[in-house]
Amino acid sequence: MNASGHHTAAGRFRRWARTMVAHRFGDAGARDRGGSAPEIYQSSTMGALLDGVYEGEVTIAELLTHGDFGLGTFNRLDGEMVVLDGTCYHLWSDGTAAVAAPTDRTPFAAVTRFRPGATIKITGPTGRDDVVALIDKAIPSENLVHAIRITGAFGSMRTRTVMKQSPPYPPLVKATEGQAETRFTDVAGTLAGFRSPDYEQGITVAGYHLHFLNAARDGGGHALDFRIDDGDIAISTASELHLSLPRSEEFLTADLRTSHLGDQIRQAEGG
Repeated sequence: MNASGHHTAAGRFRRWARTMVAHRFGDAGARDRGGSAPEIYQSSTMGALLDGVYEGEVTIAELLTHGDFGLGTFNRLDGEMVVLDGTCYHLWSDGTAAVAAPTDRTPFAAVTRFRPGATIKITGPTGRDDVVALIDKAIPSENLVHAIRITGAFGSMRTRTVMKQSPPYPPLVKATEGQAETRFTDVAGTLAGFRSPDYEQGITVAGYHLHFLNAARDGGGHALDFRIDDGDIAISTASELHLSLPRSEEFLTADLRTSHLGDQIRQAEGG
């Protein structure tokens, strides 16, 4: 092989190696230079949760290799999950929270590498519906997925958190019935989650899905309603979805048909 052929082959190999490393480890710089948006990594589907598939094999340690921001739940639906700044927090049904163990596992979670694009300043008391309207006006399209981070002082925050279940697992709408709510007042903290397109209903939660973690990072839950008095909204838009499906017997035999799926999700999510 001549020198030019050798250098050409070596160049092709180096380009291939860089691409593989970027794909495996999330080379944010390389993706930014290429102009593409961050990827959403999701484990399993909301439809599977609805059918009682509450056991997953993805550990928190593995989940965090795919993103530094997101939400989800834990095996046996033992509480809610928030991922902020690369740390995963476990939110329990009594309203408390702590850092999750790396060996904890999740049956459903979605994470991304948060890179704020649009930002919105909140300077007066603003309820959930008005916050949603502000975000909807700021996003470039309803057909993309938008990671939403709302940080500030909340005059009120109403949350609920799913309780640990035992086999045989009930459907999610049953598991979430009659749960105790936690109310926070005059609390600083962060809402983290996603605004997903309508066509993703069943894959995830269409519309807004937000979890709350207070500034002390020792309390929170699935956000039902809130009023923010002062703070900032940051939006990170994604155009790639990596969906990782389990191969467990429970998932393979789950009923994932879409009949009445939207109504079931709204009931389970408290909407």
